[in-house]
Amino acid sequence: MPPRWPEIFFARSKGNGEELPLYGRAVGIGVAFLLLSLIFCFAFSRLQYGWDWGAVYQYRHKFLTGWLVTLAISAAALVASLIIGLCAALSQRSAFLPLRYLGKIYIELIRGTPLLVQILVFFYVVADAFGIGNRYLVGALTLALFAGSYISEIIRAGIESVGESQLESARAIGLTMRQTYRYVIFPQVMRRILPPLAGQFASLIKDSSLLSIIAVNEFTLNAQEVNAFTYSTMESYLPLAVGYLALTLPISMLSRHLERRYRYAS
Repeated sequence: MPPRWPEIFFARSKGNGEELPLYGRAVGIGVAFLLLSLIFCFAFSRLQYGWDWGAVYQYRHKFLTGWLVTLAISAAALVASLIIGLCAALSQRSAFLPLRYLGKIYIELIRGTPLLVQILVFFYVVADAFGIGNRYLVGALTLALFAGSYISEIIRAGIESVGESQLESARAIGLTMRQTYRYVIFPQVMRRILPPLAGQFASLIKDSSLLSIIAVNEFTLNAQEVNAFTYSTMESYLPLAVGYLALTLPISMLSRHLERRYRYAS
């Protein structure tokens, strides 16, 4: 029996992990995409602008190079920020007070100051003092330290959301602290922190555009240079938006996939 139109356009939210019917998802995505397309088509049609894609197309290799640099820096910073965030979150639960307060001070300092200032300080002051001149390495580490402070709070909140009774039960059956984290805490925390983690990772990728201030030839800086060469502002920055979208969308899709996979943990 074919679905009736109210069943196509309306569906109850399912919290048990069930997927919406394929036809419902297809129609919903199609209608939403059509509405957005109509809005942007109308907006661009009202724009009095002389498009010149030919001038920008000559610099396509510059766009590709910048996109690949952004991809490499973001990937390195993502991995490093996750490690830093996990270590900082665990340090705040440490019984060793200097380590605990070191983690707290790190988080408050990083979250309380602008990333732009941190990039300048880490590159021109800290890195220079230690004789590190690789701006790509310093840029990736700075992004990792910045994102790691936020990730640590996400992980800490996830850990503290696990009930105390479960921790007492783990101790009662003789689990060590490491086993408790591995078998009791982290399986439950995994799914709870995935959505905010995905958002933080997407923000990290976009924040990499600030590395242009230390002359890192990433995506945004190359787009700015193409704009300066061609005076084609819209043609230079629209590919920039598409390029960043190509980097952030897979993270969102992977996050949703992992949420469904680890749904049993909650």
